[in-house]
Amino acid sequence: MADLTLYHASPSRSSIVLWMLEELGQPYDVHLVSFKKGENLKPEYLAINPMGKVPALKHRDVVITEVAAICTYLADEFPEAKLNVPVGDPRRGPYLKWMFFGPSVVETAITDRAFPRKEPAPRATLGYGEFDTVMNVLAQATGAANPYLLGEQFTAADIIIGSQLRWAMMFKLIPERPEFAAYVDRLNARPAAQRAREKDAEYQKLQEGG
Repeated sequence: MADLTLYHASPSRSSIVLWMLEELGQPYDVHLVSFKKGENLKPEYLAINPMGKVPALKHRDVVITEVAAICTYLADEFPEAKLNVPVGDPRRGPYLKWMFFGPSVVETAITDRAFPRKEPAPRATLGYGEFDTVMNVLAQATGAANPYLLGEQFTAADIIIGSQLRWAMMFKLIPERPEFAAYVDRLNARPAAQRAREKDAEYQKLQEGG
């Protein structure tokens, strides 16, 4: 039994952590959680994550939830994978910015666009401001990526932002700007990303057949 266990539904936000674990190179187990069967709302899983959501990650006796928190934790816990920027390095600021920009800004902007309110919320009340600004900021960052957000080093921030962009373009939720497409293509070419997608497809078959 591995020290790391991912509580996973395929495909979902936990697919981001699946990719992170493949990049990490550490042994891990996967515990599938079926939303169709309501397993996410059963007491056994609520004891792991009271929100009834995935992902959740168990590392020995520690449970971490929320995608960005899990990826930040794993990158720092296993620095030999070089997926983090350590404390004391001035690049850690931009690294952390992108780690949390994904779930707190990109995802919320896309969700609000996909499920609009009857009346638009005032810009000042929204952490992301407005959709077009988010897209422009992302286009500038991915266009300048050389080849990754922090230059030559691939980090967990690329996993977070790349996953958001790949998912959103797949479902036509954002414009497929050339900067986005080129950046995501580079990430898709990574062997760990390909392994994660292949495993996710198998997990999805198991869930649907179970």
